[in-house]
Amino acid sequence: MGSFLLDCRYAWRQVRKSPAFALTALLTLTFGIGATTAVFSIVEGVLLRPLPFPNPEKLVFLGDILGGVHHIESGAPSVTAPGVLTYIRDTHEFSGLGAYRTSIYELSGRSNPEQISAARLSAGVFPTLGVSPLLGRVFTPQEDGSSERVTVISYQTWRSRFNGDAQILGRKILLDRRPYRVIGVMPHEFEFPLVPGQVNRCEFWVPMSFTQSELLEGAGNWGYYLVGRLKAGATNETAEQDAMAAAREIMRNFPPALSSRRIRPAVRPLDQITVAAARPMIRTLFLATVVVLFIACANLAGLLLVRGIPRRREISVRIALGASTANVLRQPLIEAVILSLGGALLGLIVAEVALRFGISSLPETIPRINSIGLDWHVGALAFGVAVLTGVFCGVLPGVAAAFTQVNDGLKEGGRSCTGGSGQARLRSDLVVTELAVALVLLTASGLPLRSFERMRSVGLGFRADYSLTASYSLPRQQYSSQAAVDIFNSTLHTKLGQLPGVKAVGTTSLLPASGTTYLATFTPEGYVPPGGAGLNIAWVPEVMGDYFPAQGISILRGRGFTPSDRAGAPLVAMVSRALAERYWPGQDPIGKRLHRGPLEANLPWLTIVGEINEVKQLADEPTELEIYIPSEQSKAAAGPFASPDMLTGTSGSIVVRGEMPPEVTTESVRSVVRSIDPQLPLTNVESMDRVVREGQAPRRFNTALISAFAGAAVLLAVLGIYSVTAFSTAARSQEIAIRFALGSQRSDVMRMIMTSAARLGVLGCSIGVLGTFFASVVSN
Repeated sequence: MGSFLLDCRYAWRQVRKSPAFALTALLTLTFGIGATTAVFSIVEGVLLRPLPFPNPEKLVFLGDILGGVHHIESGAPSVTAPGVLTYIRDTHEFSGLGAYRTSIYELSGRSNPEQISAARLSAGVFPTLGVSPLLGRVFTPQEDGSSERVTVISYQTWRSRFNGDAQILGRKILLDRRPYRVIGVMPHEFEFPLVPGQVNRCEFWVPMSFTQSELLEGAGNWGYYLVGRLKAGATNETAEQDAMAAAREIMRNFPPALSSRRIRPAVRPLDQITVAAARPMIRTLFLATVVVLFIACANLAGLLLVRGIPRRREISVRIALGASTANVLRQPLIEAVILSLGGALLGLIVAEVALRFGISSLPETIPRINSIGLDWHVGALAFGVAVLTGVFCGVLPGVAAAFTQVNDGLKEGGRSCTGGSGQARLRSDLVVTELAVALVLLTASGLPLRSFERMRSVGLGFRADYSLTASYSLPRQQYSSQAAVDIFNSTLHTKLGQLPGVKAVGTTSLLPASGTTYLATFTPEGYVPPGGAGLNIAWVPEVMGDYFPAQGISILRGRGFTPSDRAGAPLVAMVSRALAERYWPGQDPIGKRLHRGPLEANLPWLTIVGEINEVKQLADEPTELEIYIPSEQSKAAAGPFASPDMLTGTSGSIVVRGEMPPEVTTESVRSVVRSIDPQLPLTNVESMDRVVREGQAPRRFNTALISAFAGAAVLLAVLGIYSVTAFSTAARSQEIAIRFALGSQRSDVMRMIMTSAARLGVLGCSIGVLGTFFASVVSN
């Protein structure tokens, strides 16, 4: 230990004697270790950290996989409302099972009304998750079954909206203008559901309390989710087998319109489904930081090799005086570890700053974003990486020092030599390798950039300029009849259309390029599907007013919807060009018919009156087939699946197209809505341009981040070439002086040094191009 401490003090003195070298090495390691630590914080917080529930490995999703709907195999399986009750009643491999569905409620009665995210839960969800409230209690099965208006609120909502009021329990709040009694507050870390891709986290949880209409019409609506906890000894496979009997019972109770629909139960781990969407991006990010760290390590190893050149005489003297190979090898290792630990300390500071300012830049759709931060796991990783980096970087110069030729080192000229051909070749190999790896990463970063630009060049199918959007949802308490809803919508469109500069106003249930979508089955008349074909799936928005002119969607054939396409009139629809070409190739689709649901559903036929261009539903996903239905006719189009108390047009996104920038129109739109209903809140009031940008934000973020790391890798590689060349040149000062004495010109010496550096650059780039070529061939 005494010898080790002496070596540490000596290594520290050597580092202090070379401030330029130490600063270069520390900056290189700070960036490499800091980037790795920051990204590992994201990986650990999102992917590796267990869910904040007891025994989270036992929590699963239980749901249906629908036959013929191939692309729903991934993600969380969903269930119908009747299926919820059947699975809860007839399965035995779960110690707890509960259903949930996300929703939007209007919160009013305090300051300005707001629309907030909430979730309807069956009483079994909280016991299944195993989390007790911080204050109060959760609702009981009796309260769920009797539709009691009680609610549990999140910790963040309790603190921000109610100032942490200790007397909150028993207090009544207005949700959708109905009084709900607060009975509990959940702990700070509780977040549920952890819905992949969901931006707004739930603030309230209310009882599911299925209505009779939901149970009757829900046989064809897979819009609910079941979360369960496996019993001891149960597995996903045994749980699926156990649920088969319940699935067969569900199919036996399908209405005649769904008699041919086949389902099978699926059990999926809750933690895997939660982070599934974020995993590819984080994995790519982590690999990029590993490459950057490797380049930083190669830089330090090269610098240490160069640093060992002037010390060859000292090392030769030590070996001649009896120093062992282990002693000589240990000295560069300790020096490298000291530098690495310093880089780790600075790297942690850099990582903390990067996370503090960078988390707000992460896509909001990343789940568990509040879990990201530096903790002891991340700190341990940083210092572990530092030690490994020091060992890795110190081994090469240590081995080179340990095998120094004593006689050569003791010669007078040994003080100014370049370290021998073996060391020079090793330094060159390190520089060439890091430059090649950086070039491969840079080229790889160009792939998502090219993909992103290609995505942006694809037409959206609508015009985003001079268009303002705003969302609303009418509370059932105030708008309990179809007449009340129709009066609101008619007044809204009329008053908005009278605003100065407004050209067109419309409403849609699904705003394109916004990240939300809804796919439904349909049946075209006369179409005979090929063998093995799945169900016919389309994006089915409901629209009102002059939606197509307001959204800037071109009508290719036929006409748009008119005021005569109302309830009680012949049912009509508009379709996209892709749908028409697939089912009626080479024909005019105007006058053709289709209906919602599968063939055996025998629902009312809708006559196609117009054909439009394809519209992007999601900014970076393939475009689905599209069917547009007048909102006033959606109840009739649903046929027997529509409940008697079903209302149409109760929510949607307003689209206002004008002659002025959308920002100018914003306050006028708010004023119009307040004049109709002073308590109704508008949400997501923004320009359509911003909606499109937000839809592209995850892809843009990924592209920018990978490009930034690639640029940093190239910068480090160039720094490696410069530092190794600079320190090597400094070590050759006596040789250069001799060249001058023998008649060499400054231009000759400069040409020699520049040629040496250029040779390394060209060789590294050549290998990088070959590596990129082979990587692209393998990936394709």
